[in-house]
Amino acid sequence: MSLKKAIAIIILVLLIDQISKIYIKTTFILGDGFDVLSWFKIHFVENEGMAWGAKIPGEYGKLFLTLFRLIAIVGIGYWLWDSVRKNASRVLIFSIALIFAGAMGNIIDSVFYGLIFNDSASQVASFMPPEGGYGTIFHGKVVDMLYFPLWEGVLPAWIPFWGGTYFTFFDPVFNIADSAISIGLILLIIFNKKAFPKKEKTETSA
Repeated sequence: MSLKKAIAIIILVLLIDQISKIYIKTTFILGDGFDVLSWFKIHFVENEGMAWGAKIPGEYGKLFLTLFRLIAIVGIGYWLWDSVRKNASRVLIFSIALIFAGAMGNIIDSVFYGLIFNDSASQVASFMPPEGGYGTIFHGKVVDMLYFPLWEGVLPAWIPFWGGTYFTFFDPVFNIADSAISIGLILLIIFNKKAFPKKEKTETSA
Protein backbone atom coordinates (compact mmCIF):
# COMPACT_ATOMS: atom_id res chain seq x y z
CA MET A 1 0.00 0.00 0.00
CA SER A 2 1.32 3.44 -0.92
CA LEU A 3 1.74 6.36 1.45
CA LYS A 4 -0.93 8.31 -0.46
CA LYS A 5 -3.51 5.58 0.19
CA ALA A 6 -2.54 5.42 3.86
CA ILE A 7 -2.93 9.20 4.16
CA ALA A 8 -6.33 9.00 2.42
CA ILE A 9 -7.47 6.43 5.01
CA ILE A 10 -6.25 8.69 7.83
CA ILE A 11 -8.04 11.74 6.42
CA LEU A 12 -11.29 9.79 5.92
CA VAL A 13 -11.27 8.45 9.50
CA LEU A 14 -10.43 11.89 10.90
CA LEU A 15 -13.25 13.53 8.96
CA ILE A 16 -15.83 11.00 10.14
CA ASP A 17 -14.52 11.20 13.70
CA GLN A 18 -14.44 14.98 13.96
CA ILE A 19 -17.74 15.57 12.14
CA SER A 20 -19.50 13.13 14.48
CA LYS A 21 -17.92 14.72 17.57
CA ILE A 22 -18.70 18.29 16.52
CA TYR A 23 -22.29 17.29 15.71
CA ILE A 24 -22.74 15.67 19.13
CA LYS A 25 -21.01 18.52 20.98
CA THR A 26 -23.14 21.22 19.30
CA THR A 27 -26.45 19.30 19.38
CA PHE A 28 -26.72 17.62 22.79
CA ILE A 29 -26.28 18.52 26.43
CA LEU A 30 -23.86 16.28 28.33
CA GLY A 31 -25.63 13.02 29.20
CA ASP A 32 -28.29 13.33 26.48
CA GLY A 33 -28.74 11.17 23.38
CA PHE A 34 -31.21 8.92 21.62
CA ASP A 35 -31.87 5.26 20.86
CA VAL A 36 -30.89 4.00 17.41
CA LEU A 37 -31.80 0.40 18.28
CA SER A 38 -32.59 -1.31 21.58
CA TRP A 39 -28.92 -2.33 21.83
CA PHE A 40 -27.33 0.73 20.17
CA LYS A 41 -27.61 4.23 21.58
CA ILE A 42 -26.09 7.64 20.99
CA HIS A 43 -25.12 8.84 24.46
CA PHE A 44 -23.02 12.00 24.88
CA VAL A 45 -20.27 11.77 27.49
CA GLU A 46 -16.85 13.36 27.79
CA ASN A 47 -13.68 11.58 28.79
CA GLU A 48 -11.17 13.69 30.70
CA GLY A 49 -8.46 11.07 30.79
CA MET A 50 -7.50 7.70 29.40
CA ALA A 51 -9.59 4.85 28.06
CA TRP A 52 -12.42 3.51 30.25
CA GLY A 53 -12.66 6.91 31.96
CA ALA A 54 -9.44 6.45 33.93
CA LYS A 55 -7.60 9.60 34.96
CA ILE A 56 -4.07 10.53 35.92
CA PRO A 57 -4.37 12.23 39.33
CA GLY A 58 -2.82 15.57 40.16
CA GLU A 59 -2.84 19.08 38.77
CA TYR A 60 -0.70 18.18 35.76
CA GLY A 61 -2.14 14.72 35.07
CA LYS A 62 -4.18 15.83 32.06
CA LEU A 63 -1.27 17.83 30.62
CA PHE A 64 1.07 14.86 31.02
CA LEU A 65 -1.40 12.56 29.26
CA THR A 66 -1.84 14.93 26.30
CA LEU A 67 1.93 15.41 25.91
CA PHE A 68 2.41 11.64 26.06
CA ARG A 69 -0.19 11.23 23.28
CA LEU A 70 1.66 13.80 21.15
CA ILE A 71 4.94 11.92 21.57
CA ALA A 72 3.21 8.62 20.81
CA ILE A 73 1.66 9.93 17.59
CA VAL A 74 5.12 10.92 16.34
CA GLY A 75 6.30 7.35 16.93
CA ILE A 76 3.25 5.87 15.19
CA GLY A 77 3.74 8.25 12.27
CA TYR A 78 7.35 7.15 11.87
CA TRP A 79 6.26 3.50 12.08
CA LEU A 80 3.79 4.10 9.26
CA TRP A 81 6.34 5.92 7.08
CA ASP A 82 9.00 3.28 7.70
CA SER A 83 6.56 0.45 6.92
CA VAL A 84 5.62 2.05 3.59
CA ARG A 85 9.29 2.66 2.80
CA LYS A 86 10.09 -0.99 3.45
CA ASN A 87 7.13 -2.12 1.33
CA ALA A 88 5.52 -3.90 4.28
CA SER A 89 2.30 -5.87 3.98
CA ARG A 90 -0.95 -4.08 3.19
CA VAL A 91 -2.57 -5.28 6.39
CA LEU A 92 0.25 -3.78 8.48
CA ILE A 93 0.12 -0.39 6.73
CA PHE A 94 -3.69 -0.33 6.84
CA SER A 95 -3.70 -1.19 10.55
CA ILE A 96 -1.09 1.44 11.42
CA ALA A 97 -3.03 4.04 9.41
CA LEU A 98 -6.17 3.25 11.45
CA ILE A 99 -4.26 3.44 14.74
CA PHE A 100 -2.63 6.73 13.70
CA ALA A 101 -5.97 8.25 12.65
CA GLY A 102 -7.66 7.16 15.88
CA ALA A 103 -4.88 8.52 18.05
CA MET A 104 -4.85 11.80 16.11
CA GLY A 105 -8.63 12.12 16.39
CA ASN A 106 -8.52 11.98 20.20
CA ILE A 107 -5.46 14.24 20.32
CA ILE A 108 -7.42 16.94 18.46
CA ASP A 109 -10.06 16.81 21.22
CA SER A 110 -7.46 16.92 24.00
CA VAL A 111 -5.47 19.78 22.51
CA PHE A 112 -8.12 22.06 20.99
CA TYR A 113 -11.65 21.33 22.26
CA GLY A 114 -11.12 23.28 25.49
CA LEU A 115 -10.38 26.34 23.39
CA ILE A 116 -13.05 26.10 20.68
CA PHE A 117 -16.10 24.91 22.68
CA ASN A 118 -17.81 26.06 25.85
CA ASP A 119 -19.05 23.70 28.54
CA SER A 120 -21.74 21.08 27.79
CA ALA A 121 -22.81 20.36 31.37
CA SER A 122 -26.05 22.39 31.32
CA GLN A 123 -26.23 23.70 27.77
CA VAL A 124 -25.62 22.81 24.16
CA ALA A 125 -22.04 23.88 23.47
CA SER A 126 -21.22 26.58 20.93
CA PHE A 127 -18.35 26.50 18.47
CA MET A 128 -15.89 29.37 19.06
CA PRO A 129 -18.01 31.13 21.73
CA PRO A 130 -17.28 34.87 22.24
CA GLU A 131 -16.53 34.32 25.94
CA GLY A 132 -13.96 31.65 25.13
CA GLY A 133 -13.79 27.91 25.66
CA TYR A 134 -14.18 25.81 28.78
CA GLY A 135 -10.45 25.15 29.14
CA THR A 136 -6.98 25.88 27.92
CA ILE A 137 -4.83 24.29 25.25
CA PHE A 138 -3.89 20.66 26.05
CA HIS A 139 -6.80 20.43 28.53
CA GLY A 140 -9.70 19.51 26.26
CA LYS A 141 -12.06 16.60 26.91
CA VAL A 142 -12.54 13.73 24.44
CA VAL A 143 -16.10 13.45 23.11
CA ASP A 144 -17.65 9.94 23.23
CA MET A 145 -21.07 8.94 21.96
CA LEU A 146 -21.29 5.32 20.75
CA TYR A 147 -22.97 3.11 23.34
CA PHE A 148 -23.81 -0.58 22.86
CA PRO A 149 -25.68 -1.96 25.91
CA LEU A 150 -26.11 -5.40 24.34
CA TRP A 151 -27.66 -6.81 27.52
CA GLU A 152 -29.04 -5.18 30.65
CA GLY A 153 -30.55 -6.86 33.66
CA VAL A 154 -30.10 -8.32 37.12
CA LEU A 155 -27.52 -11.09 37.28
CA PRO A 156 -28.61 -14.47 38.75
CA ALA A 157 -27.98 -14.78 42.48
CA TRP A 158 -25.74 -17.84 42.00
CA ILE A 159 -23.01 -15.82 40.23
CA PRO A 160 -20.17 -15.15 42.71
CA PHE A 161 -19.56 -11.52 43.81
CA TRP A 162 -21.92 -9.89 41.27
CA GLY A 163 -25.00 -12.07 41.69
CA GLY A 164 -28.20 -10.12 42.24
CA THR A 165 -26.73 -6.83 40.97
CA TYR A 166 -27.79 -4.85 37.89
CA PHE A 167 -25.32 -5.37 35.04
CA THR A 168 -24.84 -3.90 31.56
CA PHE A 169 -22.88 -5.57 28.78
CA PHE A 170 -21.26 -3.72 26.92
CA ASP A 171 -20.97 -0.63 29.16
CA PRO A 172 -18.17 1.65 27.80
CA VAL A 173 -19.07 4.67 25.65
CA PHE A 174 -16.58 5.35 22.86
CA ASN A 175 -16.11 7.20 19.56
CA ILE A 176 -14.99 6.66 15.96
CA ALA A 177 -11.34 7.29 16.86
CA ASP A 178 -11.45 4.60 19.56
CA SER A 179 -13.05 2.23 17.05
CA ALA A 180 -10.27 2.86 14.51
CA ILE A 181 -7.58 2.12 17.10
CA SER A 182 -9.36 -1.05 18.23
CA ILE A 183 -9.89 -2.31 14.67
CA GLY A 184 -6.24 -1.63 13.83
CA LEU A 185 -5.03 -3.58 16.86
CA ILE A 186 -7.46 -6.45 16.22
CA LEU A 187 -6.28 -6.74 12.61
CA LEU A 188 -2.66 -6.90 13.80
CA ILE A 189 -3.57 -9.72 16.19
CA ILE A 190 -5.68 -11.71 13.73
CA PHE A 191 -3.32 -11.29 10.78
CA ASN A 192 -0.15 -11.31 12.83
CA LYS A 193 1.74 -13.61 10.45
CA LYS A 194 0.90 -11.48 7.42
CA ALA A 195 1.63 -8.22 9.22
CA PHE A 196 4.93 -9.42 10.66
CA PRO A 197 6.24 -12.15 8.36
CA LYS A 198 9.32 -13.95 9.58
CA LYS A 199 12.33 -13.66 7.32
CA GLU A 200 13.53 -17.00 6.10
CA LYS A 201 17.11 -17.73 6.99
CA THR A 202 19.29 -18.36 3.96
CA GLU A 203 21.53 -21.35 4.33
CA THR A 204 25.16 -20.65 3.58
CA SER A 205 27.04 -23.33 1.76
CA ALA A 206 30.03 -24.76 3.54
